[in-house]
Amino acid sequence: MAEPKLRVLMVSDFFFPNFGGVENHIYYLSQCLLNLGHKVVVMTHAYGNRTGVRYMTGGLKVYYVPWRPFAMQNTFPTVYGTLPIVRTILKRERITVVHGHQAFSTLCHEALMHARTMGYRVVFTDHSLYGFADVGSIHMNKVLQFTLADIDQAICVSHTSKENTVLRSGLSPGKVFMIPNAVDTAMFKPADVRPSSDDVITIVVISRLVYRKGADLLVEVIPEVCRLYPNVRFVVGGDGPKHVRLEEMREKHSLQDRVEMLGAVPHSRVRSVLVTGHIFLNSSLTEAFCIAILEAASCGLLTVSTRVGGVPEACTLFSIHTFLLWYYRMTWLCLLSQIRMTWYEQSKRRYQYFQVLTRRRCTIE
Repeated sequence: MAEPKLRVLMVSDFFFPNFGGVENHIYYLSQCLLNLGHKVVVMTHAYGNRTGVRYMTGGLKVYYVPWRPFAMQNTFPTVYGTLPIVRTILKRERITVVHGHQAFSTLCHEALMHARTMGYRVVFTDHSLYGFADVGSIHMNKVLQFTLADIDQAICVSHTSKENTVLRSGLSPGKVFMIPNAVDTAMFKPADVRPSSDDVITIVVISRLVYRKGADLLVEVIPEVCRLYPNVRFVVGGDGPKHVRLEEMREKHSLQDRVEMLGAVPHSRVRSVLVTGHIFLNSSLTEAFCIAILEAASCGLLTVSTRVGGVPEACTLFSIHTFLLWYYRMTWLCLLSQIRMTWYEQSKRRYQYFQVLTRRRCTIE
């Protein structure tokens, strides 16, 4: 058996069975690296009874360290408490590169610090945008400056995210690379038969129902859209603290027959939900790079989003179509079938995982 080219340790508090963009990114990136002949190991904290070593598709080895989440799926910061187990994994798996994900992951910061102290090559990927004024952001920015002071390279998912990370961490811009997120176009394909738009127009929302994702904005927008357009219905997938507010809105305005609440949607079922709609709505208040937009566009949906963070960069390919279609209001539906395959082909060409992985692999090497 040939010796693996690289031995990469992915570290983050956010991984399966938890659902989210970071979790999917780590999994698919690991699978692509495995297909290229590299050795990949994932380190995360325990989820319920899931502790110890587990194996996933393609021989991906996952260490569920027996640390319980403290807040928002993050482990309690111990600084040196994780050193023994991090060192054991690094030595046992003969790791050559440590790749940390997400600025708010405590486990990621501690692993990067210990790995760099032991002389390993370190790469960090930032997936989100954060501010500079509130107490939490000020504290996290100080931690970021400390743990990233000696890393080899950093990766951001958009130019907006790169600027944000450079300002927060004090890293040299020459060390920070912009590599966009990717979408599995083999999984997210347009439906062979599109839903009819003669009677009802379906707007799909798939997101975590939290403040940062604009759940409060949805509470205000949905009743107004339903009032203006009697032939519009909403399908809302996702769960979170704001789920109760959406349920209250639905009951207050008697929209039970026009707003369908699906709850948490596994990633394997996202495509089946998307292809039932005509429009994908993203209401995020801050977004470094919205993977959900790529998935929706790859499925042939018209995407409407708040203009925040790196979203305009993700929508560059589709901005002309979006402008023309919204100019003609609801008559855009007759044109959608003609251009949805174009969106799919553009997504496949620019945002396919193996295309993006080539750039990430060059950065790591």
